[in-house]
Amino acid sequence: MTNASAGKAGGARGGRWIDDWEPEDDSFWTDQGQARAARNLSVSMFAEHLAFGIWVVWTIVVLNLADAGIRLPLSDLFVLTLLPNVIGSLLRLPYTLAVARWGGRAWTTVSALLLAVPAALLAAVVPSHWLAHQSHGTQIWILALCAAVSA
Repeated sequence: MTNASAGKAGGARGGRWIDDWEPEDDSFWTDQGQARAARNLSVSMFAEHLAFGIWVVWTIVVLNLADAGIRLPLSDLFVLTLLPNVIGSLLRLPYTLAVARWGGRAWTTVSALLLAVPAALLAAVVPSHWLAHQSHGTQIWILALCAAVSA
């Protein structure tokens, strides 16, 4: 059963859902498939670029924390670099399942919008003079939370 016949057999979902997808059919690909695939790919690539940028920004942040007045031991700097990478790696499986559940375009949009949270936290916390004057324990927990959300 093809994707198109599966969609028709189960009832059309309508809206922005793709019910008809036959990339192996040359006429379908020429008429609408290639343009749809190119649009989805370009939006997805942009969203993934943003996501990985937020994910790896901590490798740069830890190098510049001392310039913001936040002095941490080297081991804590490694932890801050490690957290988004480990958590992000572990979240790849649920992320993949979310695409199947809610659709690629919807999940890409939601996940890209969620990137505003770690970006805003980072922008609020790192240049904060309040954080620079906190104890080491407070500093590392707040920064670790921000790094973990970046995944």
